[in-house]
Amino acid sequence: MRHFTSPGAAAMTVSSDTISEMAQLARLRVSDAELADLTQRCNAILELFEQLQAAPVQGLEPMANPLDASQPLRPDRVTEHDQRALLQGAAPAVENGLYLVPRVLE
Repeated sequence: MRHFTSPGAAAMTVSSDTISEMAQLARLRVSDAELADLTQRCNAILELFEQLQAAPVQGLEPMANPLDASQPLRPDRVTEHDQRALLQGAAPAVENGLYLVPRVLE
């Protein structure tokens, strides 16, 4: 699969056969009506990618955040009270502060 398209290169498209093959590999049943719609939608997405690739980005630095914002951090401190005994009081089986559950695998 081609990842980059040069300005003079032919447009990237996907055929109905390719969509049908991908559906078969994914074990999806696709009707003929759905196949035509999926092919059209996939080609529309590929067309959008080609438009994005045509954007002039030479000399631009990559951005970590498009808003050039920072993430404020809150202080790392305990805000909840210990409720272990209260919460484990409703459990059917508890031992040494741990919930006991029935064995699933032999």
